[in-house]
Amino acid sequence: MAAGTVVSRFSGFIRSTLLVAALGVGLHADLFTIANTVPNMLYILLAGGVFNAVLVPQLVRAMKNDPDGGTAYVDRVVTLAVLFLGAVTILLVVAAPWVMTLLLDSRFGDPELAAQKQSAIDFARYCLPQVFFYGMFVLVGQILNARGRFGPMMWAPIANNVIAIGVLVVYLLWFGAASETEQFGAFTPSQEAWLGIGSTLGIAAQLLILVPYLRAAGVRLRPRFDFRGVGLGHTMRLAVWTVLFVVVNQAAYVVVVRLASGGTAAEADGTGITIYSSAQLVTMVPHSIITVSLATAILPRLSAYAAADDRAALARTLVSTIRTALVVAVPFALLMPFIAIEVAQVLWGHGATAESYPRFESTLALFGAGLVFFTLHYLTLRGFYALEQNRTVFLIQCVIASVNIALAIVLVGMVDEELTAPMLVLAYTGAYAVGSVLSFGLLARRLGDVPVGSLAGFALRLVVAGAVGAGAAWLVGLGLEELFDQAPGAGGWWWAAVEAAAMGAVALAVLVLLARVLQLREVTSVMDTVAARVRRG
Repeated sequence: MAAGTVVSRFSGFIRSTLLVAALGVGLHADLFTIANTVPNMLYILLAGGVFNAVLVPQLVRAMKNDPDGGTAYVDRVVTLAVLFLGAVTILLVVAAPWVMTLLLDSRFGDPELAAQKQSAIDFARYCLPQVFFYGMFVLVGQILNARGRFGPMMWAPIANNVIAIGVLVVYLLWFGAASETEQFGAFTPSQEAWLGIGSTLGIAAQLLILVPYLRAAGVRLRPRFDFRGVGLGHTMRLAVWTVLFVVVNQAAYVVVVRLASGGTAAEADGTGITIYSSAQLVTMVPHSIITVSLATAILPRLSAYAAADDRAALARTLVSTIRTALVVAVPFALLMPFIAIEVAQVLWGHGATAESYPRFESTLALFGAGLVFFTLHYLTLRGFYALEQNRTVFLIQCVIASVNIALAIVLVGMVDEELTAPMLVLAYTGAYAVGSVLSFGLLARRLGDVPVGSLAGFALRLVVAGAVGAGAAWLVGLGLEELFDQAPGAGGWWWAAVEAAAMGAVALAVLVLLARVLQLREVTSVMDTVAARVRRG
């Protein structure tokens, strides 16, 4: 799974680089980014939480307890999903103007931004069919996960990225990079059609790639409409709390998007959703490669422990998984502030943003801390889901969303538009700092025998090792600049790549060395696993 995610993320970086090179990071880019983000937001709002959090435990139970191994249960769930997602997608396309009005800042009601608002609406109409394909992709992927087939779901998004890369390459050759004036303007109809339809085809492709793996896993889907009296009521009752959880989460994200859209609508040098989401793409790499892979793999196991009422085994497995994930997230977060400008130049110092890539630096540097808290919270929730305590998850998310909204409004209101994205990152970090402490504390109380003290000691030792590694990387960066007489950014993106690679290698070497001294076994375990895979490869 991790290998598939690495390739997927690498192709995603190429996509992000081309997108920013073509459209810039101003209002022009945000029009497309917001419209292309809406389908994922709405899918998560309408069905994603149910598919991700509720269905895996239910599928595991159906496979174990039903005489047919869960076959009929899967057929009914897939039939319901197709009907529901199909109807919702049609309604959303019709309602595209109202959807975009909700997400765009009030400044878009001004006549001088009418063309830009219309471009956002046009993009939404092309992109909203993705809701159906997103939903079916995750549902099919979770069916495969419940049967122990984890790899295909991690590799399939590569097809989406490959199509998106092709679309953007043709866009650059056909329309060229956006000029400084165009970066604040609307799109032409042909530009909207090319980008919008191309984005939707990519999401459809990643679903179609999973279909053959269903047959390989022994799944033969057939439509079934006998929904009553067959156990789906229990799933729906669990889903109610998950839907409420997602509603609260997405409400907070709507506020973030509206605030971000105001950052670029008011000022040409403002920072908005393109910078915020692009920086999040980078800082979520450890989460995607390690945390999501671990969470996907352990949720069926946690569900089995919960079904057997073996809470001690559930606690041991969850804490061990958290330690492994933090081994990657914490050092990455500590290193990011020192390599943020180099990473920004490598990824986004091209085309329309050849001179404006430094606008990414603060947002990138600040996102790392939020990643650590999010990682702890994300994995802790797998324990609640395995125990089917979805109501508790909803209440915790209410706290997180409230803190995120309050901090975002206050912080963004205190600064100029060029600091909009960094302030949104600080709000995100504060919200998940509160949420991770709350969620882990509650789960520890409910499981009982959770080694909280041991985990805290491990985290402290890991922070020390990661901080020393980041400090060593910083000294290496200063030495390279002094040795080759290069001011930051002066050597071009290739030199920035060399600097970032050298600093990262030093930080990793120091971390591994100190891990043995500080008895951080998880660090050496991760390194040994990666090395073994490379040797076999």
